Amino acid sequence: MKIRAFVAALSCVAATPVMAQTASQPVGFGQNLQPTEAQLKCITEQEVVAAQEAWGQGIVNIGKVYSEGGDYREAAADHISKFYAYDQSLVLFKPTLASIEQFRPSFDGALSYFVGGNPSYPEDKGFAITPWSDVRWQNAGITNNVCHMAVAMGNYFFTPANGGDVVKVEYTIGYIRDGQGELRMTVHKSTIPYSGG
Repeated sequence: MKIRAFVAALSCVAATPVMAQTASQPVGFGQNLQPTEAQLKCITEQEVVAAQEAWGQGIVNIGKVYSEGGDYREAAADHISKFYAYDQSLVLFKPTLASIEQFRPSFDGALSYFVGGNPSYPEDKGFAITPWSDVRWQNAGITNNVCHMAVAMGNYFFTPANGGDVVKVEYTIGYIRDGQGELRMTVHKSTIPYSGG
């Protein structure tokens, strides 16, 4: 029972919005750290698969908006807000095509990766504006042993909208629930498979 209480306490902290703090204030100062009813519901494998499919459709949509001359930056910002927990906790995001600024713990770093154009991240060309016509998922496994967090690992396959070879990428993604019960990513590591070189 003590282990369950400890895990529930951890999930509360991880799923609580992070406010600005001063050197004299601890993390979580002045916040209600109690989980919502929706956050206490265990994450199911079916929910993870649905979240993956929706994320893939979101990536395709960003490229479509870009190709049609629309506001692709807004589309990408909406995508990040919907699928990542930057307003809930630290997000450990390691995108595929990042080698200089490898880790993107901030919303702006994620936005730059997806659409480029940020001088703080000059290597970013805009992964989501490639564009892609399809994202197919192949889970090696999904674990949700602690109930309030699920982790998926496997390959996803990106189909270029303008022709060319499908791109195979490996992923590890950790999900939590936000206050409304929606799944949000707190961990997203994406890499090109080892080529033997």
